[in-house]
Amino acid sequence: MIRSTKVTTKFANVNKRQEIHQVIDEYRRVVGIFVDKFWKMDKVPTLVPKSVTSEITTWLSARMIQAAGKQASGIVRGTRKKYENRIWMINKLRSEGRHKQARRLQAIHDKKNLSKPNIQEVQPELDSRFVKVDIDNPTSFDGWLTLGSIGDKKKIVIPFKKTKHFNKLLAQGTLKTGVRLSKKSLTFMFDLPEPETKNSGETLGLDIGYLDILTLSDGQHVVNDRHGHSLASICQRLARKQKGSKGFKKTQDHRRNFIRWSVKQLSLDKTKEVRVENFKHLRRGRRTKRNMSHWNYADIFDVVNEHFSTRGVRVTKVSSPFTSQRCSACGWVRKRNRKGKQFTCDSCDNTLDADLNAARNIALGLPPVGVEKRLDLDNRKGFYWNGSSEERIVPHA
Repeated sequence: MIRSTKVTTKFANVNKRQEIHQVIDEYRRVVGIFVDKFWKMDKVPTLVPKSVTSEITTWLSARMIQAAGKQASGIVRGTRKKYENRIWMINKLRSEGRHKQARRLQAIHDKKNLSKPNIQEVQPELDSRFVKVDIDNPTSFDGWLTLGSIGDKKKIVIPFKKTKHFNKLLAQGTLKTGVRLSKKSLTFMFDLPEPETKNSGETLGLDIGYLDILTLSDGQHVVNDRHGHSLASICQRLARKQKGSKGFKKTQDHRRNFIRWSVKQLSLDKTKEVRVENFKHLRRGRRTKRNMSHWNYADIFDVVNEHFSTRGVRVTKVSSPFTSQRCSACGWVRKRNRKGKQFTCDSCDNTLDADLNAARNIALGLPPVGVEKRLDLDNRKGFYWNGSSEERIVPHA
């Protein structure tokens, strides 16, 4: 299992930081040249031949050119793969007679034209041929990273200090020799042993929300920290900040730290599996408030998945529509059941927190409802949904 951590480059002097910037800028320029070349090819090579690398004019070394070519090849192939997979799925749906789904996916495909990838933020990924790490040097710094074989006879020695996360990963696993280089940080990778997956314990559902960031089906939930901050309040602060400002970046860091703190508040001692709702395209075709635009499901799920998996807890994504409208006690689904944070079933009068009700529905692992079947179900009038049967019934008078 590979885990990564960042350390800052701020302890290097001004000249060294300028040299780092020069290397990164030139590396990105070369990657851009390779991307332009590969974009015109029908078949992109995995290993860049010498006939292609020899055409590049740069002060970078031949090794660095080869590394830039390999990274550019991966970027182009990855971009094309997504496009090709979408076309393959459209053709498959049509061959199976599922024309409605094919038309919907075709509409998405038409909006997302295949465009050349943007390499403005590409970070050089350097292996042991370019990097030497010394963390046993008795100086005022915790470690030194030496960059060599980069070209123009450059050799850059960068001091750094370990973070708590760095020390934690170092104690658990082995430091790999590669590094990802950016203008403000160094990203180190660690090889950690795979945790033993739990075979006994409870299976819980997890609801990820905006007001209550995390709610487990056993009643555990996270709202505010000791300073009174919640994810909602942090997103509201972000909405008031100017993008790109120091205050905006500081609040982004606060949001990331709050998410990590929230996940650590959950007790997993008696849990073997956690089921999470598989959200897709939450904002497609919708206008959202600025504060809501700073709530990102993927960011929260990534932290949840990393934290749980390192503790041997399986994380399973389940497709469960109507989880916020279905009564976890009787299975009655109706849109009016939920009003804000309150859930009240108008069939059995079950009343509880809406997020807790959704988490209990997710824990059940109900079978997915296909798009065509979902269109037949009227959640305004209401219906029962228990297991694989969906029975339309007349709503209450």
